[in-house]
Amino acid sequence: MKKAYFDSAATTQLREEVIDKMTEVLRNNFGNPSSTHSYGRSAKSLVENSRKTVAAILNVKPSEIVFTSGGTEADNLAINSAVRDLGVERIITTRIEHHAVLYTVDQMQECFNVEVEYVALDDCGNILLDDLEAKLKASDQKTLVSLMHVNNEIGNMIDLEKVAKLVKSHNALFHSDTVQSIGHYKLDFDKIPVDFTAVSAHKFHGPKGVGFAYIRRNSGLKPLIFGGEQERGYRAGTEGVHNIVGLEEALKLAYEHLEEEKSYVIDLKNYFKEQLQAEIPGIKFNGNCSDDQKSTYTLLNICLPCSQEKALMLLFQLDLKGIACSKGSACQSGSDKGSHVLNAFLSPEDLQKPSLRFSFCKYNTKEEIDYVVETLKEFLEN
Repeated sequence: MKKAYFDSAATTQLREEVIDKMTEVLRNNFGNPSSTHSYGRSAKSLVENSRKTVAAILNVKPSEIVFTSGGTEADNLAINSAVRDLGVERIITTRIEHHAVLYTVDQMQECFNVEVEYVALDDCGNILLDDLEAKLKASDQKTLVSLMHVNNEIGNMIDLEKVAKLVKSHNALFHSDTVQSIGHYKLDFDKIPVDFTAVSAHKFHGPKGVGFAYIRRNSGLKPLIFGGEQERGYRAGTEGVHNIVGLEEALKLAYEHLEEEKSYVIDLKNYFKEQLQAEIPGIKFNGNCSDDQKSTYTLLNICLPCSQEKALMLLFQLDLKGIACSKGSACQSGSDKGSHVLNAFLSPEDLQKPSLRFSFCKYNTKEEIDYVVETLKEFLEN
């Protein structure tokens, strides 16, 4: 059976260089980084060197990088502590954020009675900056704005620097989930006045179970996990040295090869788009995903012209053919609430059709794309 993996927005394949680096650490650097003997010092040195590498890439201070278990923990750390410790009384966000943000915001509302406001969206899922500004002006409450840089389902991008400067001009705190953009876009956090971000290594060919939070210095944030004094007191628990080194290696390689790999992936995405339009009349692209200026180059979210009944078998049939992608449609089964992102802006008519997210990386090929398009066409015609 042929295989075609188009779900890199969910997780990426590890680079061989990353596997080699992690294996070397697992074999030779097993000491606890908190131990004072040579084994511990050796492990601690690897962690701190990784921190310096990450900080240099983002143009920040090493002390502003806190290693976590991934993006979800980093999002939770920033939002929880902003409310609990920094006195945030109001959160402004959107209904299309990742659930790591939305569910945390819900918890803050329930536990701390925080006021929550949602920025209006246009019919492509873009935030309306005028509405954001109006909400910022409407109250002098201590406010946290949380807006993701790249949407993980439809790929829509915000102008991170422009939004950050708008938020800071109103003396609000700014948090951005950058899970889908770090490793794919060059970001300079010395120029972009964001207070907190979240990153996951497995989105840029690194290991799962590790990421980091960027926490601007002197923010006043306090830990979410208590115990030891690891990560300068921000995050208790023995560091996973091999994972942290794997993150460092993956991030380094992502930026060393960024332009060539970006060019390759853009070519793949455009080829996929052209083939879909040529072979499947009536196909639609959700959000801004077909526009590389307004969306990430790493994914396409497509709406297929078929009935809801037929859609029930679509993902199953693709899986049988060895094709991996993600479902992004509403109400494909009686117990499925569908995509909260698509529900926020798609028309009722399009919500009845199946939507799929295909996400790309350096390991994909045009031959795989041909196979996917052929399979989709065959399914829709039968």
